[in-house]
Amino acid sequence: MLRPRIIPCLLVRNNGLVKTERFSKGKYVGDPINAVRIFNEKEVDEIVVLDIDASAQGSEPDYSLIERLAAECRMPLCYGGGVTTVQQFERIVGLGVEKVAISSAAVETPSLLSSAAEKVGSQSVVVVLDAKTGRGGYTVWTRNGTVATRLGVAELAARAEELGAGEIVVNSIDQDGVMRGYDLELVGQVRRATTLPMTALGGAGSLSDIGRLFATFGIMGAAAGSLFVFKGVYKAVLINYPSRAERDALYLRAYSHG
Repeated sequence: MLRPRIIPCLLVRNNGLVKTERFSKGKYVGDPINAVRIFNEKEVDEIVVLDIDASAQGSEPDYSLIERLAAECRMPLCYGGGVTTVQQFERIVGLGVEKVAISSAAVETPSLLSSAAEKVGSQSVVVVLDAKTGRGGYTVWTRNGTVATRLGVAELAARAEELGAGEIVVNSIDQDGVMRGYDLELVGQVRRATTLPMTALGGAGSLSDIGRLFATFGIMGAAAGSLFVFKGVYKAVLINYPSRAERDALYLRAYSHG
């Protein structure tokens, strides 16, 4: 049965943990393996690790890092970055990763979704749609937000479901790192376009933002980066996660939806 999930999203660059703002800058915030160890202790629902340079630079996934992450994780792990072939899907899943996320490749080689779903199961195939808003509405950007596709986010979400993806992550480039709340209009457009399990990413600055997301859309994933690696108005680096009581209150908002 589907349930609401609160998901830290870790961005990796050159083996270091970073946090971006609107897909730029990239402040170093620590070691990803140490962060995973802390999140283990906090019993997080799931964790997402994205190598933000791999696809943009055409690099292979860092299998050594993936293996260490998978060995350390005591929660479901979703990894993304540099994945362009079915063989890479199989190798990463073979290392103990539950889900493999693709973004640029999902747009550039849509047939990869069907092929990967056939080999590793659709539950392990996650499509990340990085979206910006403009005069044409919400469109998807690839290569770490550097290439405009001019394709609508809702259209691509529906196509991903048809091709065999098992989950959609919708990520707001405009809201990335600003901590002012999720783009609920963007999330709504994607939610209406697909029946797949879905996760929202980009903009969460407080637990209230997660509560608002759950209250609006019900059972889904609420992912965040800055919220779980920064603390206070000066954004001191501190790995954190809501307590069990806080989580239960947030989950209740999702279950009470509708």
